[in-house]
Amino acid sequence: MHPAFSVIFLTTLIGAGQGLFLALITGQVYSLANLLAPQDNVRFYAFGSVLALILLVAGLLASFFHLGHPERAWRSAARWRTSWLSREVIVLPLFMALVAAYGLIHYQGWTQPLFSIKGVVDIDASLIAGVLAALLAFALYVCTAMIYASLKFLQEWHSPLTVVNFTLFGLASGFTLAAAFSAWIGVDLVGFYGAWAVAFTLMAAVTRLASLYRNARIKHKSTLQTAIGMRHTTVRQKAQGFMGGAFNTREFFHGRGDGTLKLIRYVFVLLVFIVPVILLGVAWYIHSSWLPLLAFGAQYLGLLCERYFFFTEARHPQNLYYQSMY
Repeated sequence: MHPAFSVIFLTTLIGAGQGLFLALITGQVYSLANLLAPQDNVRFYAFGSVLALILLVAGLLASFFHLGHPERAWRSAARWRTSWLSREVIVLPLFMALVAAYGLIHYQGWTQPLFSIKGVVDIDASLIAGVLAALLAFALYVCTAMIYASLKFLQEWHSPLTVVNFTLFGLASGFTLAAAFSAWIGVDLVGFYGAWAVAFTLMAAVTRLASLYRNARIKHKSTLQTAIGMRHTTVRQKAQGFMGGAFNTREFFHGRGDGTLKLIRYVFVLLVFIVPVILLGVAWYIHSSWLPLLAFGAQYLGLLCERYFFFTEARHPQNLYYQSMY
């Protein structure tokens, strides 16, 4: 498939924004359980929510560059019963609204307990908004990933690993950003978020490498033989009837050689999985305030490469016909 950079930025930016918010609510729950020291409402939770919203808004804006008629974008929510794209379009603004509410509650200091569970756990408005937003964050991961995983004719994407990878990549980048955010504002949570980030990064490495192994060994259902109903073992296409390019030749094939794709694969494995783990470990050991920022920057750059490779590794069946154009 031909990678659309607008979709690459959309999926990576909102994934990191979702992960950052989940990191914030995780920290709040740990503080509620007296496993972490309470953090400042405005400096940590409110500003952290703003940062998450910036990523979500940037991803949403990037998606408009992929639309032929952006003014009709609202119509994409109409098919929510059958379309994962429509569900994503509905869940994303709801999630953004709850993130904004979560940040506003902390900014205004509306954190007085509303009720208590068994006299032990105090529940306030921010916790209710945070838990609801966390549920929507995971729902959004599923909606975004299922846009691709539901396409049966693209066998590289049609796998539960697609949903798992989208979720783990978002969590890894979000918690890495939370570690960087903590280091930047001087909050002693770099080790906490860094440990979570390393765990999610390693899990993402296992599942993504598993998908690479699976995709390299796929036996495609569509072949030249099945396309024309011929059982002969050797079939070669010599011509396709025209000499110029067309929409099909531009949008369903990436036009990159095997050497380029192999290099991109090595780059994203290095930047997404190896470099951030090393940098976060060193940052925790020497108490660095800038290495976590470098870790997030390297990992996000790697995620752009990974998502580019994700699109290019999908082989559209129509390319069986148009392959002689390449």
